[in-house]
Amino acid sequence: MNEPSIPTQTIFDKRLRERSNGCTASRDASLARTAGLLLAFRDLLAADTRWVKLNLSYRYFEPRLRNQELATSNHKESNMNENNLHPDHLQDENAFSVDRRSLLKLTGLTAASIGVISMSDMTTTAQAAETWDKTFPKSDEVDHRKVSFLNKLGILLVADVYVPKGLDRSQRHAALIVGHPYGGVKEQTSGLYAQTMAERGFVTIAHDASYNGESGGQPHFTASAEAFVEDFLAAVDYLGQQPFVDRARIGVIGVCGSGGFSLAAAEIDPRIKAVATVSMYDIGQGQRQGLAEILDVDALKAQLKEISDQRWAEVDGAERLMAVGTPEVVTADSNPIAREFFDYYRTPRGQHPRSTTAMARTSNAPMTLFWSFDKLAWISPRPLLFVTGDHAHSRVFSEQAFAKASEPKELFVVDNAGHVDLYDKIALIPWDKLQGFFDQHLSA
Repeated sequence: MNEPSIPTQTIFDKRLRERSNGCTASRDASLARTAGLLLAFRDLLAADTRWVKLNLSYRYFEPRLRNQELATSNHKESNMNENNLHPDHLQDENAFSVDRRSLLKLTGLTAASIGVISMSDMTTTAQAAETWDKTFPKSDEVDHRKVSFLNKLGILLVADVYVPKGLDRSQRHAALIVGHPYGGVKEQTSGLYAQTMAERGFVTIAHDASYNGESGGQPHFTASAEAFVEDFLAAVDYLGQQPFVDRARIGVIGVCGSGGFSLAAAEIDPRIKAVATVSMYDIGQGQRQGLAEILDVDALKAQLKEISDQRWAEVDGAERLMAVGTPEVVTADSNPIAREFFDYYRTPRGQHPRSTTAMARTSNAPMTLFWSFDKLAWISPRPLLFVTGDHAHSRVFSEQAFAKASEPKELFVVDNAGHVDLYDKIALIPWDKLQGFFDQHLSA
């Protein structure tokens, strides 16, 4: 992998040279360049406050700081050893010369940022990089590591890898990639699925999608079908580099929006040998027509006009408008779907500080061009499993995909389950069905 390119190199070179000297001798040149780049951005932001309003927050820069050394100097490591741990560079405040006031200026603490943060928050996050920050209990049967890798768009992805304890690393094993719901993060549903499937014998990885969670991509909270599909392919790349993973036995579980993106990934990448979707959403169709059976072209055009007007507003200096997927409060007038999502994302059950469920409103327009199901025939003869709840509002997506897919395929309906129930309700999630599917189709 190549180090991500740095734009306008001539502008930044002087600043990089001045600031990179602040790194200790033990830090590699890539970390020094990252520190200098952040300070150069600080100067640019101070000169143009409109940049600040585009949510250039620590949620993007801080993960890159903590992962740059791993991504550039350890990417050739083929074994998941201690070098694959999420590095904790920010514990050493002398590692590079970023003073608190300068970094606060850099991160853009404005109303456009999601939440109010401080340098102490940033330090705490770094120091807690290897603490358990998931919404589910940690398993004693699984080893967990946080890793980073680049996708082909140059975006740094952060992921959690789960490996069964006592795994014979001299042998090659089946592996699963688990994608999180649209607007979620790896510390929630996808992490639960990844850990549980690791308990059942699989090497698993749950990544934060580009522009979300701890992964890179700027501005953050942007929806990009191209990036979200590429993220799965990059996870295949990463797993295939591990000496204890069998490249011919890699499968995918996609939950909610990741179900649609994982199908698109499998359509174009035969390295993905089996796909299971759970509570799947086709985000493109959802943006075009919601849950309606027929597209209302006039309504879609009106929506695209509103988005285009918002683009002009942001070009002229307006703050970035976010489309929030889950309401902050529910009332007597709230619909059942809003209540269902609220009960997960806005309560201790599934709430996580990096999961805002918000995406830039302007990114909804290109998402309308994404179709998950049109090329499903390309996946055959690789198998597909569609899991949905019997009263899930999203059931229509699984039924549509099943109808369009070629054999081998299966639609599995879980009794007494809604859409979000299959995010985390252990007793309802069909673990045996998922294990049996992948045991059969990823067998040695």
